[in-house]
Amino acid sequence: RSTLEDLTGLLSTPPDDFEPHPKLLRVLDARRVAMEKDAIDWGLAEAFAFGTLIREGTSIRLAGEDVNRGTFSHRHAEFVDHRDGRKWSPLKGLETPDVRVRMHDSLLSEFAALGFEYGYSVESPETLTIWEAQFGDFANGAQVIIDQFIAAGEDKWSQRSGVVMLLPHGFEGQGPEHSSARIERYLELCAENNLRVSVPSTAASYFHLLRRQALIAHRKPLIVFTPKSLLRTAPSFATVDDLTKGTFSRVLDDPRGTTGARRVVLCAGKVFYDLLPEAPEDVAVVRIELFYPFPEQALADTLERHPGAEVVWCQEEPHNMGAAPWIQPRLEAAVGRHVEVVSRVASASPATGSNARHHREQATLVARALGR
Repeated sequence: RSTLEDLTGLLSTPPDDFEPHPKLLRVLDARRVAMEKDAIDWGLAEAFAFGTLIREGTSIRLAGEDVNRGTFSHRHAEFVDHRDGRKWSPLKGLETPDVRVRMHDSLLSEFAALGFEYGYSVESPETLTIWEAQFGDFANGAQVIIDQFIAAGEDKWSQRSGVVMLLPHGFEGQGPEHSSARIERYLELCAENNLRVSVPSTAASYFHLLRRQALIAHRKPLIVFTPKSLLRTAPSFATVDDLTKGTFSRVLDDPRGTTGARRVVLCAGKVFYDLLPEAPEDVAVVRIELFYPFPEQALADTLERHPGAEVVWCQEEPHNMGAAPWIQPRLEAAVGRHVEVVSRVASASPATGSNARHHREQATLVARALGR
C-alpha cells in the first residue's frame, strides 16, 4: 500500500513552477480521491502498473496515435503548462540511467507504428513495449504486421516478441467503425501457444495483466481488448487490496457467490455489467478474462460449483464475429454438452449506428442470455 500511496503523490503533484490547465487540476485531484475512497479506476490502475514496474527495473514504452492523453481522456500521462507549453510527465520522475519511460503520440498510421513497435520489442525484450490503437477497429490497418510478424514470427523465424496491443473494444451504439476490435480475427490466429488474448473486465485484472506480461519469463505477444465506457464504470474499479493482494484470474466466478445455479452465462468484458444486475439468484454470470491460451481447467473448476447447469455463451458481437465461432466448440468440449450462443444476429457490418436500435438489441440480448 505504501508504494501505491507514494505513486499517487508522484502522479498527482506537479512541480512547484508548473501550472496545468485549470480543467486538468480535476484529473490530478481525482487521483488522490481515488486512493482515499479505495476506488481505483482503469487509468490510475494502469499508471500504478507502470510505476511499480519502473521501480522494479522495467522500462516502459507506449506508442499510438493518442496515447499521452488517451483516446477517452483516461490516461493523462503528460501535462502541458498552459502558460508556456512546458511538459510534465509524472512517470518520468521514476527514470534512472537504466530504466526509461517513453510515451509517443505516433503518426496517423497503424501499419507503420505497430511495425516499429514490434521491431522494438524484438530488439529490446526487457522493455514492456505497448502499442495502443485509437479504437480497436482501426488495427486492421496493420493487418499485415499482425499476420506476418506478431502471430507467426516465432514459428517462422524463432523470433520472440512480447509486444502488447491495446485495442479499445465494446458495443455502445457508436456505429460500425467504433465498436469492434475484431476479436474473431485474433482468435483464429491462435495456435501453438503463440499469443495471449485477454478481455479484462476489471481495473484489477488489467493491472495484473500488464505486470504479468512484463515479469513472465517467456513473453508472447499480448492482445488486450480494453474498455471504453467501462473506464468510468465504478463497479469495475479496483481496491488497494485487489492490486496488492490479488493476482490475474483467467476466469472470474459470479461475485454473488452463487452455487448450484440452474443456468451459467459465460461472457467477457463489458456485457457482464449489463447481465449481473438483471440475473436472478439461480443464474450465475461468469467471466472469461483470458481467451487464449484457453483456460480449460479454471473454467472446469468454476463450473463444478454448478453441476448440471445449462451453459450459454453471451456476447455483444454478431453471431459470426466476436469469440463465438472460436469458443463455442471449446466450451462444448469442456462441459461435454451443447452450449448455446446468445449474440446479435449474424451481420456483414459489426454494429448499428443507431443509438436507439443499439439499446433495443442490448436489452434483447440480456433477456435471452438470462433465459427470459
